[in-house]
Amino acid sequence: MIIKSLELSDYRNYESLLINFDKGTNILYGDNAQGKTNILEAIYMSATTKSHKLSKDKEIIRFGNQEAHIRTIIEKDDIETRIDMHLRSSKSKGIAIDGVKIKKAAELMGLTKIVFFSPEDLSIIKNGPAERRRFIDIELCQLDNFYLYNLNNYNKIVNQRNNLLKNLFVNPELKDTLSIWDKQLISYGSKIIERRKQFVDQLNEIIASIHSNLSGEKEKLRLIYEPNVDIESYASSLENSHDRDIKLKQTTIGPHRDDISFNVISESTNNIEIDIRKYGSQGQQRTAALSLKLSEIELVKKITKDTPILLLDDVLSELDSNRQNFLLNSIGNIQTIITCTGLDEFVNNRFEVNKVFKVTNGSVSEAS
Repeated sequence: MIIKSLELSDYRNYESLLINFDKGTNILYGDNAQGKTNILEAIYMSATTKSHKLSKDKEIIRFGNQEAHIRTIIEKDDIETRIDMHLRSSKSKGIAIDGVKIKKAAELMGLTKIVFFSPEDLSIIKNGPAERRRFIDIELCQLDNFYLYNLNNYNKIVNQRNNLLKNLFVNPELKDTLSIWDKQLISYGSKIIERRKQFVDQLNEIIASIHSNLSGEKEKLRLIYEPNVDIESYASSLENSHDRDIKLKQTTIGPHRDDISFNVISESTNNIEIDIRKYGSQGQQRTAALSLKLSEIELVKKITKDTPILLLDDVLSELDSNRQNFLLNSIGNIQTIITCTGLDEFVNNRFEVNKVFKVTNGSVSEAS
């Protein structure tokens, strides 16, 4: 799978843009704050309906305008598909596939497989569990429509249950209705827990060898899924949490509070397994984060029998030369779009670059 072209109108700092990508490696270079990341963000939005920055649609529309447009042409097995996205400041976005408007944004998920790697991802391990859950959810929603369906319904039920918990202060007689929401939470939440466990197991089959190679055979990495609640005790845990939930006015039990631990065994830890979220060095955490992203690429290949589009947002400058080399050598036959501030020697000499674009203040020109 590749993205052939991207067309923007009144998007961020772009009044108008049409850019045609090569199926190989594409470099977007220029000074900071010129609009390089905005291009990657638009590609990501056209695949997932959301900004990787968690920005609201009205924040993305070019200043002084009320709407923006994104058009991407993707190609798979020599068949082109056009994705149109209409962002509006006061309404929900409109999306069409090959000119046919879709009713739900979920219909777009999975059509384009994206792996996005930014400097922020290097902190995924040391930051809070919400970021690690977001990583799982974004990946699984691209790979599994059933997971997307269950997650959307679960989140709706959590919100509705939380609204009830807030109303109980005024209407305590509604407490008996909590059990109705509990049953629905268990129905959708159990499926989420099962799929997340399977996902982590699948990642472990891939990440072990990648991390071993990346660390020079010095470390062994194992991911451990940490569900907030076991399926077997889900019902009783929810029931036992009623008083606490009412007091806190929020649902405290369920997969919306899951986490993943990253455990490493190495000579530096006297061959004792440690959780590098808490006790790892910054180097260990960054190496594990890079291993995670490279594993994500391989998992997409394995499950979909297709290659994802890789977006690297100024991440090379954050890595030392060994990690840079490993990442670039691992790209292989994948369409890659890389942003950087300059055409550094390591980019030009380490691997083939198919197209180079210079980005200057919302204007993109193809370099010779």
